[in-house]
Amino acid sequence: RAAPAARSGTSEGSSRRGRAASASTSGTVVAGASRAPIRGRRAADADRARRSVVTRVASTAPPVMEETDLGDFPPVRGVVSSMGVGDGVVSMTDAQRKALRRSEAVKDYDPERAARYYAKRPLEQLARVAQISSALGGFVLDVAMDNQRGDFEKNAKKRAAQLRLKLTALGPAFVKVGQALSTRPDLLPAQYLDELTSLQDALPTFSDADAFDCVERELGRPLEEMFGMITPSPIAAASLGQVYRATLRDSGKEVALKVQRPNIPDGLELDFHLIREGAKVADAFVDSLNTSIVELVDEFAARVFQELNYVQEGMNAERFARLYGDRPDVVVPGIEWDYTSPKVITMDWIQGTKLSEQEALKAQGLDVLQLVDTGIQCSLRQLLEFGYFHADPHPGNLLATPEGKLAFLDFGMMSETPERARYAIIEHVVHLVNRDYEAMAQDYYALEFLDESVDVAPIVPALAAFFDDVLEASVEELNFKTITDGLGGVLYQYPFNVPGYYALILRSLTVLEGLALSTDPQFKVLGKAYPYMARRLLTDPRPQLRDAFSELLFKDKQFRWNRLENLLREGSKNDDYNGSEVIPPLIELVVGEDKPGEINELRPLVEAEAIKVLEALLLGQSVEVVRSEQLAPVVALLPEQLKRLPPIKVGSPEEEARMMALRTQVLRVTEMLSSSKGFDPNALQPLTDALQTPAARRFVETVVSGVAQRVTARVLRELLGEEKATAGTAASAR
Repeated sequence: RAAPAARSGTSEGSSRRGRAASASTSGTVVAGASRAPIRGRRAADADRARRSVVTRVASTAPPVMEETDLGDFPPVRGVVSSMGVGDGVVSMTDAQRKALRRSEAVKDYDPERAARYYAKRPLEQLARVAQISSALGGFVLDVAMDNQRGDFEKNAKKRAAQLRLKLTALGPAFVKVGQALSTRPDLLPAQYLDELTSLQDALPTFSDADAFDCVERELGRPLEEMFGMITPSPIAAASLGQVYRATLRDSGKEVALKVQRPNIPDGLELDFHLIREGAKVADAFVDSLNTSIVELVDEFAARVFQELNYVQEGMNAERFARLYGDRPDVVVPGIEWDYTSPKVITMDWIQGTKLSEQEALKAQGLDVLQLVDTGIQCSLRQLLEFGYFHADPHPGNLLATPEGKLAFLDFGMMSETPERARYAIIEHVVHLVNRDYEAMAQDYYALEFLDESVDVAPIVPALAAFFDDVLEASVEELNFKTITDGLGGVLYQYPFNVPGYYALILRSLTVLEGLALSTDPQFKVLGKAYPYMARRLLTDPRPQLRDAFSELLFKDKQFRWNRLENLLREGSKNDDYNGSEVIPPLIELVVGEDKPGEINELRPLVEAEAIKVLEALLLGQSVEVVRSEQLAPVVALLPEQLKRLPPIKVGSPEEEARMMALRTQVLRVTEMLSSSKGFDPNALQPLTDALQTPAARRFVETVVSGVAQRVTARVLRELLGEEKATAGTAASAR
């Protein structure tokens, strides 16, 4: 079909990675026999099949805000997203609908259908079971013997390596399962997690003739009408498909053409059916497992089958670009919808280098740590801001472009963090910082780590024992992998069920930190993540985060200015920090209206702190002025009677020191805020407006009255104390 193409530096092992990495490819115009569009199916069957795939994709795609128009097909009403129009979801386009209709329905995951189908084909099941048993039987026996001899820990690393090789040999379903297990600290010990993290979905390529036939059949045109050049063999192969480099005939644009493996849905269906049957046995007889394996298999298999629909992958990529492609340092490939179908996807070719190829990156003068930091910030936005994230995180899906940007690839498997969990994670961090382990344990209900029937009391000491040691280090010194491994040990001992979204994002951050550590052994992912968390706590107006912000600042009914100062310092390091956005939440904290019917327990604490601060500012300024050397000439002119008066005091030396320290800290925080990035004095206008509300007027009255009472009390105490001292001196003289 094509003359031999000269290729260098191609990256075998992943269709996503193969789109990149310094591949220098040349080739000739594709030549070959024409292929007619798909025929042979009766019109009614074809219509019914297309109707099925369009309806299913429209209903299983991310939520939409309006009715999806499907042309000649019945409209599908999408679910309203929890975050509204800000979640990146838009209605299906005409180009996407056309892409869906180009071929027959993509098989989805239906365990009941598979059970019925293979119940009638016992020999086919037995043959595959024999193949799987032959591959895994020896491994299981070795692990059992290790366990009996007490060598499980000793040999865990070697056994994990054996498992990785055997899963690779068994094919796509088992490769995908291995990758999923690498994110599950509640199922496997750390040695297995480390080994399976390196599991790559590399498989031998399939026939180029079959691939090109698939392209022509799916897109309905001969290759030579669509592409001016195409490599005669794939530049990379993965578990579900393989990738060719090509140029579009009409525009000359360079693209990556991914083609699905033939008959892969049937193979996946059989393997996941057998895996599910094994999971049933595990759930029934293995008491030590903390998670329903059948539920995990169903959840994961459904996502793998979603990867088989390349139209959905294209829609995922465009949604990802809408949410995260606004950053100048992030690149997401565009989709060529006229050359895309459920089994073929054509997207922008992205020239780049895998982040794992660090020597090549250094040779190009690219900053590995800056690229990793970009990945961390984007991962945090995915997890905690919009909730829509890449669910197949490994180094092969991240490329560094020659311009130093970070490109995300492969959007077949995506997931979402529930809105409730996004806030619960940030609250969990606040509880960790406060060492409130009881609250941390309660968080696991909101995070869906634990069923609400589980008593968390026994877990609290385990959390305290682990995190008390961890928190002795500063945030910048904490190693993310050490924390996740240690926390994984806690999870492994108790009935935790780590949700898939949480495990995947942990893996993503761990992978990024691992890439950075190979360049800088002192790199700490938490040190890079903390500025993002600080910015969210300072600026996010959502009630859940305002509560977390207040909880972080108050402890034992005392306001902690050092915490606010630290948040401002760290938050300002985040690229998206805007000093003006800090003002509204602070105004709401100080003078916001109380919710009807609710008792604001924080209000008295805020009022008390405001009284202390205002008093410190007023009296501190007075003390500084009176004791200023600039007033010495004025003091020299005073009558002797006044000169003999005792110096002005505001209490005992300790009280005065505390007051002056508070004043200094408040002034320092004010200076940090007013000089921070993006701060605009006009941002204080909402404070002027807020002071007109009834709640603000009551607050001001309370604070002014409180300051007046404290100052009066101080003056009386000093006067009475002086009178007592004078009376005592006179008595002793007598």
